[in-house]
Amino acid sequence: MTDNGNNGATRSLVIGASGGIGAAFADALAERGPVDRLSRRDDGLDLKDEASLARNAAALAQAGRAYRLMIDATGVLEAAGRRPEKAFAEVAPDALADAFAVNATGPALLVKHFSPLLAPKGRSVFATLSARVGSIGDNRLGGWIGYRASKAALNQIVRCAALEIKRKRPESVVVALHPGTIETPLTRAYARGRYTASPEQAARQMLDVLDRLTPDETGGFYDYAGEAIVW
Repeated sequence: MTDNGNNGATRSLVIGASGGIGAAFADALAERGPVDRLSRRDDGLDLKDEASLARNAAALAQAGRAYRLMIDATGVLEAAGRRPEKAFAEVAPDALADAFAVNATGPALLVKHFSPLLAPKGRSVFATLSARVGSIGDNRLGGWIGYRASKAALNQIVRCAALEIKRKRPESVVVALHPGTIETPLTRAYARGRYTASPEQAARQMLDVLDRLTPDETGGFYDYAGEAIVW
């Protein structure tokens, strides 16, 4: 676990902080106040290993951490090393299992182990990165079956988490965010001329959205401009 500064009322946590967007979130938040960074590379945090999640959460609890903002910046596009499917003929059980393990089960376990570290009083935020292609209502092209389905599952997990967390933390905001297409070596193959933002731009856009959301909007699914996305 790496951090910037000491305990404080505005402390943030970024999970997946060694990736491009995760690092950008952490760097932007470090300008606001203390931030803790967790990653598989630096802390052995593995979404497919619940014991590693419990261990890292316990260490933060032991350190007396209480967070106003948690961001889950994890996720996988090419599950099991395979490109997203163009048709059902390309569906592979190992790729589907890997997509759900990282994009849905992993975030659910993060909620289980880390949401108790949200500040018990006042506004607190838990945000996870979903994707517009996880919207069932917005799906007009098909394809990308494992990625779409795992992100749709994540959206339902976020909704359930928002309702449960709100019972003990009435001012909490729990949301799924669509970051847009972020400029990385991986996404260049899939951008197809669409607008892409740098990790730094995307992180700041999404932090602006989180700053504006209210507890009445908890359980929602929003894009990088703050617009609600249909489920």
